[in-house]
Amino acid sequence: MALKFDEIGYWSEIKLDIINRYAQRYSQILSKQKTLKHVYIDAFAGSGKHISRTTGNFVSGSPEIALNVEPPFKEYYFIDIDGTKVTELRKICAKRTEAHVLQGDCNSVLLTDVFPKVLYKDYRRGLCLLDPYGLDLNWDVIKTAGHMKSIEIFLNFPVMDMNRNVWRNNLKDVKSSDIDRMNKYWGDESWKEAAYRPTLNLFGEIVGLKEKNKTIAVAFQKRLEEVAKFKYVPEPIPMRNSHGADIYYLFFASQNQKGEEIVKYIFDKYRNRGMK
Repeated sequence: MALKFDEIGYWSEIKLDIINRYAQRYSQILSKQKTLKHVYIDAFAGSGKHISRTTGNFVSGSPEIALNVEPPFKEYYFIDIDGTKVTELRKICAKRTEAHVLQGDCNSVLLTDVFPKVLYKDYRRGLCLLDPYGLDLNWDVIKTAGHMKSIEIFLNFPVMDMNRNVWRNNLKDVKSSDIDRMNKYWGDESWKEAAYRPTLNLFGEIVGLKEKNKTIAVAFQKRLEEVAKFKYVPEPIPMRNSHGADIYYLFFASQNQKGEEIVKYIFDKYRNRGMK
């Protein structure tokens, strides 16, 4: 099957710029720590490049961005489940012996093949991008990264998928498969308490009124801190489409205060930019 490159909008390009800016600073800082070995992990890596909807030109995806960071990471792990995208990734990484391309479901590959190579006790540190196409990520991955103490994450919180398929006025209308996906992403069913506010309707019945996206994102922020045990989780930045609708929130979570300070600065730089 021929590879069809993903088309990305303005805010996806902003996200890639954010990743680029932080990865540069992260690698600069960690490269000075002679006892540490820092790695880059991309769980939904894609083909390595995209097509910009704004210009129609090719733009570097997160794998190409990471490979061009100076000073370089000591190792790279790129994961995707799509065979055609993996083939393209392997071409990009052909001359980089420190870059490893893995095909499979990142929910298992990360836990069995990648995270064990980034242990705190082995003086390893990792920057991990978790940018799923929708509700395709399991909480176990997020929680494991937090408890390891050695991994920082950028995380896509896909509110568009959640709004379309899960957050309905009546949960009885939601497919059981979509509720299961939501449970796996959130980690349990406590998302229902975060997403719905009990309200009396005209008939005196208690119904659930859906909360604002930002309110739910704040609840997930607390979950990253209190359950996944990330020490620093700054306010996420909303990524929106050309109509101003939230597509997802971009989270950062870390055990390092310096990392939080850098990300806050970068997020604030882009937070109030106009949509194109």
